[in-house]
Amino acid sequence: MKRAVISDIHGNLEALQAVLEDIRQQNVDEIYCLGDVIGYGPNPCECLDLVMRRCAKTILGNHDQAALFDPEGFNPVALQAIYWTRDQLDRGSGGSEVVNGRWDFLGELPRTSREDPYLFVHGSPRDATNEYVFPEYIYDTRKLEILFGKVEQFCFMGHTHLPGIFTTHCEFIRPEECNYEYPLGDEKLMINVGSVGQPRDDNNQACYLILSTTDAKIQYRRVPYDFNATAEKIYREPDLSNMLGDRLKQGR
Repeated sequence: MKRAVISDIHGNLEALQAVLEDIRQQNVDEIYCLGDVIGYGPNPCECLDLVMRRCAKTILGNHDQAALFDPEGFNPVALQAIYWTRDQLDRGSGGSEVVNGRWDFLGELPRTSREDPYLFVHGSPRDATNEYVFPEYIYDTRKLEILFGKVEQFCFMGHTHLPGIFTTHCEFIRPEECNYEYPLGDEKLMINVGSVGQPRDDNNQACYLILSTTDAKIQYRRVPYDFNATAEKIYREPDLSNMLGDRLKQGR
């Protein structure tokens, strides 16, 4: 079984289309999405439609949640983007049935999916939607110990947009440090899959991974896409900050 695990699309249609094409070429059996399909980016409806059609399972992200309820803890740029995204979803193409279908999809998303030995979340094994697990947490032994206490063996997550593998030895292994592959053995791991639509590891290529249960390993994939096209769409929207387009070019 080969499963593509994607996360943090953030309304970036060009990145999502490129990743889905790459996934098609890898002979993947199914796709899981770890949330934040929307927020920040200029194509929330189109990205939702693709995820609804192509993903076997989707987890609720904090930006997905913010579109449904009152946003909490969002900076002004993210908050403005959420309100704009809500308006786009309300005015989306396809008639009332399609529009309501998108809202229903978001409203029914689970916060976690547990398929032993795998746990799939957006944020962390302790707070599935909102908690960030940053690479510098390797210097906080107690915090990592608490988080790993919530993990049976393997936890897949997104949210930080920073791909890499946390080990119980307080290591954070970036994809390039393990030649983009890592075996799944007996050790507990927390695995950040990176971001499709807004990578922040100084690499402007979309990121996702493939989980192979047959070979017991993960493989990170970086996929180039036309980030200039996405950025130009953002620049044309007065309610989306130009910074959201600029950061796509830098991968930050």
